[in-house]
Amino acid sequence: MNGSGAESGCTLKGHKCYWKQCRYARTKVRNVLKFGTSKGQAILTALSHKGPWHLARTLAAQTGMTNKWLYKQGLISVKEQWVKIHYPATPR
Repeated sequence: MNGSGAESGCTLKGHKCYWKQCRYARTKVRNVLKFGTSKGQAILTALSHKGPWHLARTLAAQTGMTNKWLYKQGLISVKEQWVKIHYPATPR
């Protein structure tokens, strides 16, 4: 995953939150398949007993949940907000 510091952590937190919304493995498989992950990878990831933070870093979770997709879902970029505050377009 590309990114550094707060940006990648925020994206991982977004992945984790979306992963936790699914309670059952079949729902996880269905949702991950919508993102374009292979069926085998989706099943292995959904049946894993690892926690949501670990699973957010897997290929299956990151295939479709890109930064662009998370932005469309309403997740704001911490990096963009920080730049707007500290480097405004007009001088102070």
